[in-house]
Parts: sequence; C-alpha cells; structure tokens
Amino acid sequence: MPSSDSFLRQLSGREGWKSTSKRWGTGGGLKQMEGLNMYYGNGGGGDQNGGGGGMMMRKRVMVVVDQSSHSKHAMMWALTHVTNKGDLLTLLHIIPPPSSERPSDSSSSSTSPYLASSLGSLCKACKPEVEVEALVIQGPNLATVMSQVKKLEVSVLVLGQKKPSSLINCLCGSSKSEELVEQCINSVECCLTIGVRKQSKGIGGYLISTRWQKNFWLLA
Repeated sequence: MPSSDSFLRQLSGREGWKSTSKRWGTGGGLKQMEGLNMYYGNGGGGDQNGGGGGMMMRKRVMVVVDQSSHSKHAMMWALTHVTNKGDLLTLLHIIPPPSSERPSDSSSSSTSPYLASSLGSLCKACKPEVEVEALVIQGPNLATVMSQVKKLEVSVLVLGQKKPSSLINCLCGSSKSEELVEQCINSVECCLTIGVRKQSKGIGGYLISTRWQKNFWLLA
C-alpha cells in the first residue's frame, strides 16, 4: 500500500461581508494573517556555507471546514499527512450569504465565526510546529474557495467527502457539499486539490480523490 508521502509526490509531479482571520504561529502567539510563502529556516544550524540556512520554501495547505464530521476528518488528515514543520495550514470556513428564505443566524454552528477558530486551536495543539490560521468569509462557496486559493497562493487544497448514499443520490442527486468537492477538483488548476473521505472502522484508512485518480485507498 503506497504511503501518503509518495502519493503526494507522484501527483505533484504531473468578499461583501467583512472576513476575519487568526493565526497561531510556531512561537505560540496569535498574529494577523500576512500571506507569506517563504521563511528563513535555520536548517539545523543556519550555516551560510550550505549548512541548511537561507531561503526555504514552505507550502500553504488550505482545508475547507464546516460543522460536519467529514470536514473534521479531512482537516486532521491534512494536518498529519500533508503538513510539515514550518508549513502553514489555513482553515477556510465559508458562511453563506443571508437570504429571505434563510435569514442570518450567527448562533448556528454552520454559520458561527468561532467554528474555524476552535478548530484552529485544536490543530495547533496537535501539531505545534505547523502554523495555523483560521479564515471566516461570507460568500458563494466555489467563488470564495477559488479566490482565496489564488490570493493566498495555496499549494494543496483539501476538502472532506462524506460516504455516499446510493438511495439518497438516486432520489435527490448529489449533495451541495459533494458538488463543491467535484467542482473544486475540476476547476481549481493552480494547486493540487484533494477530496478526502475517511473509511469505516472495519476497513480503515482514507479514500483520496484528485483530478487524476478517484477513490485511491490510503491505509495510513
């Protein structure tokens, strides 16, 4: 069974409402989002004669989060399988615009601006060596994802997928969340986009979908 690292290497080869953001840095402090894509690494000594110092590229990994369990599974998979020390994990929570049929309700778990912040604190506690930031933006789902991916120069975009129900799909078609995953996989071209679905306990592992591979099973 191939590891997640080799899988990623293989694939890599081939705003109306005011948004909010928070970042948990490697030093433990809360900082404003800066959108940096490079940092000076010490590389185990910071030797200027090739001992590991100098400019080092780091990647920004973005996860679209909401109150669902499959979203949280994708977030933890990205944290443990994609991010490395010094990388930046961005949690994007999109709040739908209010409408006459669905008035704005900030107390709802799906629209709470505090959801991404609490998930960010969890990620930082689990992996302190990774910088974590939480973004809360109100707007249309696909357009918001695409604009933020481009604006922040995201390297890897991760979205959670839930287990499909053949009966529901036959009666109602694909859910909006599943449609968003497929739209992002097919439309976002400036980064690697991954759909992640956690398998049941009896099977274990994850099913990974990209533009090139569908339901690729990772046991880890």
